[in-house]
Amino acid sequence: MLAAIVCALAGMCYAEFASAIPVAGSAYSYGNIVYGEFTGWIIGWALILEYMLSVATVAAGWSSYFSSFISPFGLKIPNAVSGPMNLSKGVYFDLVSVLVILIISILLSRGMKNSIKINIIAVFIKIAIILIFIFVGVQFIKPANYHPFLPYHFSGVIKGATTVFFAFLGFDVVSSSAAEVKNPKKNMPLGIIGTLAIAALLYFGVSIVLTGMVNYKQLNVSNPVAFALQYVHQDWVAELLSFGAMLGMATMMLTMIYSSSRLIYAMARDGLLPSTFSKLDKKHNSPQNALIAVTIIISLGAAFFSVDQLANLVNFGTLFAFTLVSFGILKLRKRTDITNDGFKVPGYPFLPIISGLICIFMICHLSSEVYLMAFIWLVLGAIIYFAYGYHHSQLDHE
Repeated sequence: MLAAIVCALAGMCYAEFASAIPVAGSAYSYGNIVYGEFTGWIIGWALILEYMLSVATVAAGWSSYFSSFISPFGLKIPNAVSGPMNLSKGVYFDLVSVLVILIISILLSRGMKNSIKINIIAVFIKIAIILIFIFVGVQFIKPANYHPFLPYHFSGVIKGATTVFFAFLGFDVVSSSAAEVKNPKKNMPLGIIGTLAIAALLYFGVSIVLTGMVNYKQLNVSNPVAFALQYVHQDWVAELLSFGAMLGMATMMLTMIYSSSRLIYAMARDGLLPSTFSKLDKKHNSPQNALIAVTIIISLGAAFFSVDQLANLVNFGTLFAFTLVSFGILKLRKRTDITNDGFKVPGYPFLPIISGLICIFMICHLSSEVYLMAFIWLVLGAIIYFAYGYHHSQLDHE
């Protein structure tokens, strides 16, 4: 719930930006406009981290659900390629997660038109399966599982919120397509806020039912929904839910891989990355070189790193971007050359400030390991900018 509130506050800030500046690029473009080129680049660099690692995180989870799905048929993934690198257990890399990333990337390389159709169908199936889980699971809720209500106190809630934060990601991707939307001043805020509201209701329902079915101490598994159903001997529903979970994760991966390649394409188009990443395939109108680069990086992350390691780093990139977008509303309102007769964040300037401060507060509760990796990533981004982007930027010439 806390993660949903944070996303709702940041979502309203995104909605105002999308209404006032309906351009492609999401927070990367907003940062360029209100903060300047370097800050825009850093925001975009953080978004690359968010988008790509969120795919790697979901791919690792997809692999676990796939293993659960094929288990009743007597099939098993060989141990050596069954998960992230763990030499003590004889595991070298996660083959399944790499394969699903490659399949989705190949699908995207054939063009987005067919991918969108598949995505829409998959979303409806996913929502139906989530509702089935809630309907079946509510019959097995044990009120005793809700006690104690806050076993790890408020600090535990904060840490939990930073961990599950990436479950709500995706609304920021909506704003990246603003340039292609009809009447963006009206439809973009509806799309962003509507996406958040539906996701919050579904995840809240699943969380309530899940923790009511099984004691929280037993839910430290990679496929909790299937585990909970198997725990109450609803194996056939567990199979159905595993399939639904894989389908839902696949749609998320498709969206994020697409967004990652488009973001890199936009940066290369602006001259901040080598021009090879801005080349479009003439037949399918897709940035093939950017897509190949994204696929390689995501595959490496999914193959060798655990879900926890990836998810926490994703959350840093997201919260970092959310912070700057939230405070960016203050600078946007002062711009006299940008008019906005569409959606505006209510309670200005308090809500944007509160949104930014809460994001900073949540960043402070991430681990020192995440700080180190994030610092390295941002320093690498700064080096790339000053070594290449600063000298080749097209933005200064517009």
